[in-house]
Amino acid sequence: MDFRALIIQGYMAVCLVLPVTPAPPPQQQGIEGVARRVAGNRMPSPKYHPDTPAGTPATIFVFALTNQNQVTNSGIAGLYSAVHTNLVRQADTDDTGHFRILLPPGTYSVFTKKGHLFYATRRDEKNNIAPVEVLPGKITRVDCSVESDHTAVY
Repeated sequence: MDFRALIIQGYMAVCLVLPVTPAPPPQQQGIEGVARRVAGNRMPSPKYHPDTPAGTPATIFVFALTNQNQVTNSGIAGLYSAVHTNLVRQADTDDTGHFRILLPPGTYSVFTKKGHLFYATRRDEKNNIAPVEVLPGKITRVDCSVESDHTAVY
């Protein structure tokens, strides 16, 4: 500890000088991943098949956890004309489809967009659409799909 004294117009003040400890950096948590166009031969496994396309630019939409009964179906599987939960964040990927979105801890639903329709096909056992859990201080890996107009998917 460092003590310093000041004398100002006949008054004496003693000050205690304490070292300043920098604040720790804020914890970052959220999601990161790659948006890929769904196209071509995805058999036997889309994750490891050589025809799996590289990332593609897209916009990622993060909504509050969304159940199947909280969307308006477009009539085409996986495509929705409206999502009736709160939009938490949206972000564009880079040119290679990579994205990183910081979020508070919680569980969210992640969609991409095709024209004016939202796209997501994965479900959990409670019919929540594309659920992703963000844990405190952790970045959760998410791979998103973007529906294609031009190529068959099988």
